[in-house]
Amino acid sequence: MKVQIINGPNLNLLGVREPDIYGNDSFASYFIQLQEIFPDIELEYFQSNIEGEIISKIQEAGFGCDGIVLNAGGYTHTSVAIRDAIKAVPAPVVEVHVSNVFAREEFRHRSMISAVCMGLIAGFGLDSYRLAIEALKGKNKKF
Repeated sequence: MKVQIINGPNLNLLGVREPDIYGNDSFASYFIQLQEIFPDIELEYFQSNIEGEIISKIQEAGFGCDGIVLNAGGYTHTSVAIRDAIKAVPAPVVEVHVSNVFAREEFRHRSMISAVCMGLIAGFGLDSYRLAIEALKGKNKKF
């Protein structure tokens, strides 16, 4: 099984940016933990602050992976183009947020992408990514 993790704008600053909201760990250090937790899954990681690069990665991974874990950051609330990219690919996408977006500012309560994703996991810190991978793993299980 192959899973692509895609992080959007400002998530390259995890561990530094607003640690009271996002915690003290970088995504790079957490990614190593994910690889140890899921040795049977090929995990790939991509981060960009640029909307078009995120769309290109969704299109690329969406035809070559078993699933995508997507934290679109601020683009979650604004990007019809990312929504359309998710709809265009066959791979299931799980929307992830480190913080509980519904306990934050009102503008964060609306997601442009939730309706086209397999599911949404928010508010569990970096562990939200592990939970998303577990969901994809369960969906791809052969019975």
